[in-house]
Amino acid sequence: MSTAAEERSARAPWVLTAPALMLFVGVLLIPLAMTVMLSFHDWGQYKGIEPVFILKNWREIATDPYYAEMFGRTFRIAILTTLLTAVLGAPEAYILNRMSGRWKSFFLLIILGPLLISVVARTLGWALLFGGNNGLVNKLLMSFGLIRSPIPFMFTETGMVVALAHVMMPFMVLSVWAALQRLDPQIENAALSLGARPMTIVRRIIMPQIMPGVLSGAIIVFSLSASAFATPAIIGGRRLKVAATLAYDEFLNTLDWPLGAAVATLLLAALVLIVVGSNALIERRYAEVFR
Repeated sequence: MSTAAEERSARAPWVLTAPALMLFVGVLLIPLAMTVMLSFHDWGQYKGIEPVFILKNWREIATDPYYAEMFGRTFRIAILTTLLTAVLGAPEAYILNRMSGRWKSFFLLIILGPLLISVVARTLGWALLFGGNNGLVNKLLMSFGLIRSPIPFMFTETGMVVALAHVMMPFMVLSVWAALQRLDPQIENAALSLGARPMTIVRRIIMPQIMPGVLSGAIIVFSLSASAFATPAIIGGRRLKVAATLAYDEFLNTLDWPLGAAVATLLLAALVLIVVGSNALIERRYAEVFR
C-alpha cells in the first residue's frame, strides 16, 4: 500500500501540471517549431511556398546590408529606450518609495494607470501631440512663436524612443520600487547623522541597493522594446522599420512567409541570448540579493 501511495504521490505533480504543459506545448512550442521550419523553405512570386530545406533566407539576411541596418536600428532604439527609462524611472521609484501611505497609493495608481490603456491608444496620443503641422503641441508652440517649424517626431528614431519609453516606464519603476523595499530608510538617516553628503548617500548606499532592480527592469524594457510592434508601426511607419514591422510586412504585404519567419526567428534567438546572458551575469554579480 505504501508503494502504491508513493507512486500516486509521485505522479500527482505531473497530472496536475499536464493541462498547463499541454497548453504551453500547443500554443508556444509547436508554433515556434513551425516558424523555425518555415524559415528554411523557399518562396517565389508565382510558385508560392515550397517545403524544401534551403538556406536562401538566412543567407540573404546575413549578406544584405539592409537587414543589418534593420537589426541595428532595432537594438539601438531598444538600448536608448532602456537608458531613458532607467534615468527617469529610478528617481521616480525612489520618490514613490519615500512617500507616505496615502500619497504612495495614489501615485502608484498613476504609474500603473497607463497599463490599463491600449498601447495603440497611448502611441496615437503622441502622434496627435507632435504629428507634424497638425500636432497640438506643435501648433501651440508655433502660435506663440517659440518654434518656426514643427518639432520632428513622426518617422524619427527620437519619436520612437520617446513613445516606447512612455509605454515601458511602469516596468522600470516597478522593478526599482521592488528593489527599494529591501532598503532600510534608517540607514540613510544614520549616514546623514554621521555627516555624509546627499550625493555620497546616493552613490554609496542607495545605488548599490537599487542596482539589481534597475538591471532587472532594463532586461524587461529592452526585450519588450526590441520586440515591440504597435509603437514602431505607428511612429515609424513604413519609412522607419524595425525587425518586428519588417517581419509583419514580409508575412502580410510581400507574402514571403519564409523570409519573415527567418527574421522573426533571428530576433527571438538574439533576445533569448541577450536576456539569458544578462540575467546570468546579474544573478552572479548580485547573488546575495537574490537569495
